[in-house]
Amino acid sequence: MTIDKVIHQYRFDSLVQKLKARGARITSHRLVMLELLADSIGHPSAAQIYNTLRERFPTISLATVYKTLAVLKEEGEVLELILPVEARYDGNKPYPHPHLICTGCSKIIDGDELKSFSNASKEIMGMYEFDVAQTQLVFYGKCKDCR
Repeated sequence: MTIDKVIHQYRFDSLVQKLKARGARITSHRLVMLELLADSIGHPSAAQIYNTLRERFPTISLATVYKTLAVLKEEGEVLELILPVEARYDGNKPYPHPHLICTGCSKIIDGDELKSFSNASKEIMGMYEFDVAQTQLVFYGKCKDCR
């Protein structure tokens, strides 16, 4: 088994366990949705997830997608990016990290390599005695393809 498959399986298992712990029904719809999130490379919107699932499960409801995302968000298993047009979800990297959003093509790039960001929440807590509940850092600009 490759390292990517091991990471995917761990991520998938973590998502399933969080839903089970919350008493959520583990349906075939939800299992496929969790597979999509565990495998996601981009930052799909709820509508994109719904449309992908609907190809396989025509009876799935958009409400199921939103409810599942809400539970996973509460459990810290997806990171919701609230954008001007629509929210997007990062199921592969649910921890706080910067995002770079191209205003030309709407591509979202993860800014994982920014080292100074990782301690920002701790610094804010120490300097301002402010308990950070959620972090979102978004940079808007043009990607190399749109420049």
